[in-house]
Amino acid sequence: MQTDALGLIVTTRAPAAVAAYDTALMAYLEYRLAAQAHVKAALGADPQFLMGLCFRGYMLMQLGTVEIADKVAGVVAAAKALAGDATAREAGHVAALEHWAAGRVGDACRLWEEILIEAPGDLLALRLHHFMSFWQGRRAALRDLPAAAAGRLDPAMPGYGFVLGMLAFGLEECGDYAEAERYGRHAVELNREDLWAVHAVAHVLEMQCRHEEGTQWLDQPFGTWDDRNPFKDHLWWHAALFSLELGDFDRVLDIYDREVRVDETGFYLDVQNAASMLMRLELLGVDIGGRWEALADIAEQRKDDHVLPFTDAHFMLAFTGAGRIASARTYLDSLKRFAAAGGADAAGVTASLTVPLAEGLLAYGEGACGKAVDRLLPMRHEMAPLGGSHAQQDVFQQILIDAAIRDGRTELARSLLAERAVLRPRSRWAHDRLAALA
Repeated sequence: MQTDALGLIVTTRAPAAVAAYDTALMAYLEYRLAAQAHVKAALGADPQFLMGLCFRGYMLMQLGTVEIADKVAGVVAAAKALAGDATAREAGHVAALEHWAAGRVGDACRLWEEILIEAPGDLLALRLHHFMSFWQGRRAALRDLPAAAAGRLDPAMPGYGFVLGMLAFGLEECGDYAEAERYGRHAVELNREDLWAVHAVAHVLEMQCRHEEGTQWLDQPFGTWDDRNPFKDHLWWHAALFSLELGDFDRVLDIYDREVRVDETGFYLDVQNAASMLMRLELLGVDIGGRWEALADIAEQRKDDHVLPFTDAHFMLAFTGAGRIASARTYLDSLKRFAAAGGADAAGVTASLTVPLAEGLLAYGEGACGKAVDRLLPMRHEMAPLGGSHAQQDVFQQILIDAAIRDGRTELARSLLAERAVLRPRSRWAHDRLAALA
């Protein structure tokens, strides 16, 4: 057995495997493209390195598509065959990977939490728990587990800043903006390459309508983060969002075309970024040209690829935005079949949230704004389990308001806009619409 850079025992006799694993973990926490190559190197040094196998399985799962199911099944089988000689922590990782692969995300999160109780320095378990709690809408969990780790770990340990960055984001999603900004900025001071901490501060600035500061915070030349995985595109989405709020639509479209638009891989986060930004632009009356078409083409290829409910909602936006109503209806039927099949945690969320949300979005796309309001209004306070942040989910609230205006429900629209103007006092979108209704 060996000990990794975090002081955790790992089952291998190959120091080179541990060294590559340590490098892979830090690269993963910084969203670097090289992380996958380092995991491969770890397994090259020891093909039976259990934590290396788990890491490979975890990275495959984070691709967010059913297309990797067979590969993950192979990794799970190989890891289970080795788990008999593993430590309790390693065995917990094997079991968590198996649960996640089967769609039992809640069970996986419980196992990662158990690991962290005994080993608070397991940054892989912490980041994975944080990642999946985000996609489940478990906002208190985003805050509480990093807080527990921060309170138990030595600030001098490698990667401690990543813990603070996760804590910052959890605090932001729970509405504690002052503490979120304090921890987030400190995390960035410790490591400017911690994009999650940069992201956490950007969220604070967005929620507080500090758009000029947000633009400065994310002011980077195009291509700055080209050595990072697609999460970098989400930071560019935030940069575009600040410009959108400031009314600089040419800048928004430039960022979209250079950094946000979806490539041929159709990675789920890119789909979310692109669909959300195009819809927000259209809600402001901006001519986006034919940009919906490329996004809808990708959605056509993924009609039965249901992994993250939040992504499914954005595929519906892609279909309706491109005017492909027949495809949107087919997609809705696919969501209903997935929900009825059950099994995966996501199926339950799809039944209770994604299907009615998709019905509302489809109605809006068809111009049936009254039906859209009837679907969206009852669920507007219940969408946390859909996943995504407050900032990301806001596009659905904007659609609801626009549908109410178009349907002539003036008092409802005034109420929703008044609420928004109080909570986001510098929101041009809210104040302009209130003025128009007046």
